[in-house]
Amino acid sequence: MLAAARQAVLVATVPLPYQPLRQALDKRTNVEARMCFYLSGLFTAAEEIQHHLDAGVPVVVESYFARCLTTHRALGAQLGITLPSWLPTPATYHLVCDDDERQRRLAGRNKPVSRWDSLIETVTDRVTDAYASFPMHRVDTTGRSPDEVLRVIMDTETQGAHPHADSEPVGAHPHVLPAVPRHAAGTCRP
Repeated sequence: MLAAARQAVLVATVPLPYQPLRQALDKRTNVEARMCFYLSGLFTAAEEIQHHLDAGVPVVVESYFARCLTTHRALGAQLGITLPSWLPTPATYHLVCDDDERQRRLAGRNKPVSRWDSLIETVTDRVTDAYASFPMHRVDTTGRSPDEVLRVIMDTETQGAHPHADSEPVGAHPHVLPAVPRHAAGTCRP
């Protein structure tokens, strides 16, 4: 929805060729291996993102480095990561809601719950605390429809749109978007 509203290209941060390995890796238990995999996908996507930005095309992604790092660190990853300065710098929106609503939304999802989804539920406070180290626009989605959340985001920071951008709706390809973690997720747009 944000990509369409901003007339931006939507870039998957787990690129399509990564999807079969992602499904296999998510069945494993090594958090560092999982973190490295997601970082690899993000660095691959960052090249595509930079290509679009260099061409003057705005970009929307559903997940970026902040989500990967905070989630995996909260799950116990010990890898020290220093992000390179050349990475596109996003405007990040951290979508949150109160816990009762979050639990209702989780129960209503049509998505298999993985081992990682269950684990993240045990460390939601650590994830929230870790997000504090990243600059983000916090958007409370409690009691708001997706259209209302979109309006809040659009009112937070409006930038020009590119007339030739690909605004394919989020979810148009069922295997492109990464799983939504079992906590309030951020949306970012470089």
